[in-house]
Amino acid sequence: MTSDEKSPKVLNATVVRLGLVSLFADISSEMLYPITPIFLTTVLGASMFSVGLIEGVAEGVASLLKTYSGKWSDQLQKRKTFIWLGYLLSALAKPLIGAAGSWGQVLSARVVDRFGKGIRSSPRDALLAEAVPFSLRGAAFGWHRGMDTLGAAIGPLLALVFLNMTSQDLRSLYYWALIPGVLAVIVALTIQEEKKRTTEPPKKIVVSLKLFKPKFKSYIFAWTLFSLANSSDVFLLLKAQKSGLSLTKTVVLYAFYNLLYSLASPYLGRLSDKMGRRVVLISGLSVFAIVYLFFGYATSEWHFWLLFGVYGIYMAATDGVGKAYAVDLIDPSLKATGLGVLGTATGLATIFASSVAGFIWDHFGASYTFIYGACGAALAILILSFIKEESVQAS
Repeated sequence: MTSDEKSPKVLNATVVRLGLVSLFADISSEMLYPITPIFLTTVLGASMFSVGLIEGVAEGVASLLKTYSGKWSDQLQKRKTFIWLGYLLSALAKPLIGAAGSWGQVLSARVVDRFGKGIRSSPRDALLAEAVPFSLRGAAFGWHRGMDTLGAAIGPLLALVFLNMTSQDLRSLYYWALIPGVLAVIVALTIQEEKKRTTEPPKKIVVSLKLFKPKFKSYIFAWTLFSLANSSDVFLLLKAQKSGLSLTKTVVLYAFYNLLYSLASPYLGRLSDKMGRRVVLISGLSVFAIVYLFFGYATSEWHFWLLFGVYGIYMAATDGVGKAYAVDLIDPSLKATGLGVLGTATGLATIFASSVAGFIWDHFGASYTFIYGACGAALAILILSFIKEESVQAS
């Protein structure tokens, strides 16, 4: 238990600083996220399958590393080093994408970027869980996701400003994105991590599903099934653009979605502390299924404004709440390891999902890509409905 955890408040120093780190890092990443698929397809001439492959492989690399970094962090009982190093690698990868001459080079740079994410995510989420008591865990994760996603709303708008300054030069945007990325690293270095008072050597952790409770294993299974059909959000952006929205409108639409996601995350996080995380998660996945079904047939601009707005509610109900629920189901000494296993399982599934989504789009049309995603959400809801809620847990 950290010193911050003794005070029954959500916004202690650790939570605030982790939130600021994610704010700056997401400004950096989300300046580029809605631009990258357009950069790939228009500047570099990549196919939809290539776009899906890049996203799938990059996220898969991040996911594979989450188990390793989580295990190592738990074994050493250290979090901070993994956090600042991970954000540094991601920041340095941004200019590499801007300098790329082929989609293969973009893939390499994205792997470096996601390598950074892979080594930081599990230790960061474990530190966040340790910074507050169980009764405030949903609120802490909700606030963190809110700050993270506020950056995702600011980033695309900054991208538009810089694009107007540089006559729509997409490459220059990747160099500007380095600035907020470095700010994230600086704030991460100020995080105070309580040293564990022990003379015992680090406990060796052998990663195995036998370490975890049956309910957590069921949770991993449900979330992995969903992830097998939950492709990258770049397909939502490309659907909007191919339906006639300009680059500017597409970027603003993405910022709008992230703003609603940011505003709703703290509220839904607190709500999960009161009424149970499973209820909030299932509600969020139900929203996802409905939105994806409608995305397949959306054609008018107002369709996309409505659907992206509702999609932000789905994200707010599942992202931070989903991590808090996972921690509820994990033994306290294995927080980062369990989060890493979950991240690895879902990330490997993402490789499949994004690649298949691109293949389905190229050969059968966009509507079938989104129907496929809705079916994955329905299966996850079915499994989650059988997992009983955790009401108490030692921190």
